[in-house]
Amino acid sequence: MRPFRSLPGALTLVSAAAVLFAAEPQTLTPIPEAMPAPTFDLLGPAGEPQRLADHRGKPVILNFWATWCPPCRAEMPSMQRAHERVAGEGIAVVAVNVGEDAETITRFLTEMEVDFPIPMDVDSRVVQAYPVKGLPTTFVIDPEGRLVFTATGEREWDDPGLLDKVRALRRRP
Repeated sequence: MRPFRSLPGALTLVSAAAVLFAAEPQTLTPIPEAMPAPTFDLLGPAGEPQRLADHRGKPVILNFWATWCPPCRAEMPSMQRAHERVAGEGIAVVAVNVGEDAETITRFLTEMEVDFPIPMDVDSRVVQAYPVKGLPTTFVIDPEGRLVFTATGEREWDDPGLLDKVRALRRRP
């Protein structure tokens, strides 16, 4: 654990990154050669099973985040709004918490209403299987289970332009 005196410097750096990313347009970066999304079988904060395979066959917005990360906290309300908009359209929103325990996540969830899946990657094995460079990082997974878009940094996930790109991945009847 880092000494408390080093925490303000880390927060300043994260806060500066939040300002930088907040100024960027709401974009998704295509992944040129779509790779299979690493699977996971984790638990949620209440001990419920959370598996990526449960969402196979539909697009997934897969976010990696932590409660100590200001941009992660800032984008969580927009992820909830996105979830509310696309849940009935066969699109899943999943936010994998990185490295924190159930008590910490539960405390955060009492402050912020979120009703989409929050798997806990307590030992950070899942995040290490993905090409994550920092938090928050989000991937869009197509119905075949391939990573097709990525976004590093905070986004407004209920932005119509972002959601339309995800909607376009849905399987046609």
